[in-house]
Amino acid sequence: MTALNGIFSKEIFGFFRELGRNNHKSWMDANRERYRAVVVEPFRVLLDRMALVARKLDSKFIVTGRTGDNFSRINRDIRFAKDKSPYRPHMYLFFAGPGGETGQLYAGISAECATSGFRIYAEGRTSSLVQWGRARGAENTKWIDRHQRRLGRKYESYWYSSEKGEWIKHSGWPTKPEDWKKLQGWVVRRKFSPAATTKKEFDREVAKVFRDVYPLYEFTSSQAWKP
Repeated sequence: MTALNGIFSKEIFGFFRELGRNNHKSWMDANRERYRAVVVEPFRVLLDRMALVARKLDSKFIVTGRTGDNFSRINRDIRFAKDKSPYRPHMYLFFAGPGGETGQLYAGISAECATSGFRIYAEGRTSSLVQWGRARGAENTKWIDRHQRRLGRKYESYWYSSEKGEWIKHSGWPTKPEDWKKLQGWVVRRKFSPAATTKKEFDREVAKVFRDVYPLYEFTSSQAWKP
């Protein structure tokens, strides 16, 4: 069940709003078919349309269609979490390189809006951000400035550092060498209203976002990147 003129219908926003208010297994069990119809199936259509776009940008992008490879998990791991809500009230489609420790091109929908763009996190010692991304960013601030000027008007940027074991969110672009030395995560994204998300042009807008932000992925995630 998709929108008449686009991939997604407005029902996906209603589903996530209701899930946020009823975040427990009995509600999800009663709405399982609705979840498949308004969330899973449309996201699989988006995958089909975006896979070719992503692979044209980078032939190494994984396109299996599996949860964890291309889709976020709606189930939360609550074993060590203070928040015991079992479900995430959002869904993401993403494309990443082998190993799962590179950046991602993504499109996601929550109760409030859709977003699409680039994101990367320092998830371990073998992540591309830790291995070369931080050093590259610190050494190429002019490159960062150039892409900030190119994307800054349409795209929101924010990044994270870690202080005393807690993540601190910073608005804007990490433009200084000292920013990159402590960078734990970076997101550059464009927001879409619910109305824009349900239009038939949404997949083409996401494709444009992917092409716009791909240089950021290559900069942080490709060992072969050159200025």
